[in-house]
Amino acid sequence: MPRPSLRWSGALAVVAALMVSACAPATLQKVILLPETPARTTAVEVRSGEQTLLLDSPYQVAVLRTDQRLVAETTTAEAVAKAYPRLVEPPALKPVRFVLNFEPGSAQLTPASQAQLSDVITQARQRSGGEIVVIGHTDRQGSADANDRLSLVRAQAIRDLLVQQGFDAQLIEAVGRGEREPLVPTEDEVVEPRNRRAEILVR
Repeated sequence: MPRPSLRWSGALAVVAALMVSACAPATLQKVILLPETPARTTAVEVRSGEQTLLLDSPYQVAVLRTDQRLVAETTTAEAVAKAYPRLVEPPALKPVRFVLNFEPGSAQLTPASQAQLSDVITQARQRSGGEIVVIGHTDRQGSADANDRLSLVRAQAIRDLLVQQGFDAQLIEAVGRGEREPLVPTEDEVVEPRNRRAEILVR
């Protein structure tokens, strides 16, 4: 039995060519045109022998029946999601990393980082349920022991803030690295604002 052939029209179309199981004897094959993200005009031409169907709207379906007739049908997003969940699963979001900076000797964010915080929260919420690691750092001003403590305080301050915004405390880890992992290497006791930071990894 011949299979339908496809020819793209316009922008690249997202098409699901599906083999239907033998328990549905009336239908052997179907092609479903799915919407693109971001939305744009797409179309696909389906041929079987001398028969041709043009699918140019999302959720139009070309069905090849057992009597070799190529017929047009329509479906819905809900029906596709229920029957073929893998076709409509959202793509996994990639991990993101943010850097927030602090005022000298404290866990107070700089004004610029305070302004950035809303974007951090928005993107973290898009990955709801994922793990968040907050890593605190310091510059090399002060003793190593004091900087270890300060870096952890900074990480915990960001963790507390995320918990206050509704994130699951069990999924947020706060760790301090002190002055051991500078973004900008310096000599001891050199003030470097870029090293006074917390890195936020959202996975």
